[in-house]
Amino acid sequence: MYTNMTKMMKLLGGLFFTLLVHEGQSQSVDVVLKAIAQTFEKVNTYTAKAKMVTNVSFIKAPVSDVTIYYKKPNQLKIENKSGLSFIPKGSLNMELQQIIAHPEGMEKLDVGMDASGYRMLKLFPTNEEKSDLILATLWIDVKNKVIRKAKINSKTNGNYALQMSYGKYISYGLADKIVFEFNTKDYKLPKGVTFDYEDGSEKKNAKNPAKPSEGKVEITYKNYVINKSLPANAFK
Repeated sequence: MYTNMTKMMKLLGGLFFTLLVHEGQSQSVDVVLKAIAQTFEKVNTYTAKAKMVTNVSFIKAPVSDVTIYYKKPNQLKIENKSGLSFIPKGSLNMELQQIIAHPEGMEKLDVGMDASGYRMLKLFPTNEEKSDLILATLWIDVKNKVIRKAKINSKTNGNYALQMSYGKYISYGLADKIVFEFNTKDYKLPKGVTFDYEDGSEKKNAKNPAKPSEGKVEITYKNYVINKSLPANAFK
């Protein structure tokens, strides 16, 4: 009796998973992207307290407590009282928001569901000459209307990857943790920015453009204050 019951439970579980997969795939790519854009649209401003860990071979960057200010559509400031931080633009999801907000100039390829149940989409510009983006690969959590993972190929900053973990702010599309991985050789630093290098061997590696070096930035958010007034000097 128990064997038959176990078989029945497995059958029902498989049927339920199949229905979920079908539901995730039944929506068109445009509908899925619009749902993600609507999630981003919920946030007009936020102030966030976060811990940032920077792992780049040629930079001395201690674990930092930072305050992040955001105002729609593209104002962003990271306040780090302990010193200068290496924070590539892509690590804070800004470029993803721009891609999702303007999908009309994109060719879209639906790859289907991956093993984790996320819908995998590939987006590339119809006019490559006028776009910095080459290819964006997105892993979409259709149920929660958020991006779980992304790989971006761009002309300006090479290739990089983002992985987002969510908690109580998931309905706003705001992650509890973002892990950003990139090739330091491809990433352009702002003019006039210098860093405190490690030992001589690391400095050589940073100066040698032919030798790639992997970098990682992890940002763990402690809390968000969403859609409230920002300080008057937030972006000065």
